[in-house]
Amino acid sequence: MEQIQGVYVISVAARLLNMHPQTLRKYERAGFIEPSRTGGMLRLYSTEDIQQLQLIKHLVEELGLNLAGVQLVLALARRLLETRQHLATVKSPAALRRRLQKDTDEMMRMLGSSF
Repeated sequence: MEQIQGVYVISVAARLLNMHPQTLRKYERAGFIEPSRTGGMLRLYSTEDIQQLQLIKHLVEELGLNLAGVQLVLALARRLLETRQHLATVKSPAALRRRLQKDTDEMMRMLGSSF
């Protein structure tokens, strides 16, 4: 059985993040987080959920992004992390170039760019 550390109900998570609980629900509806649920359907936010929400808060409040911008940044960040993991396994310079080209092309498509 998976053990979850640092689990918070919505009121505590909202207090930790200095956010309204409704904002947490909005980010869940947007697909940015997926808190686990109790048998009674109470939302339980993990430490990772809290970290993700801190990033989202930064993107919205500090950088002024809307939800579409947040979604794009989170998708690009996930893609960059995947690229980093792949690069650790690449053995030859040619394979490295191919991998970087493929990954950067994909990220440019995510941005809607064709160049």
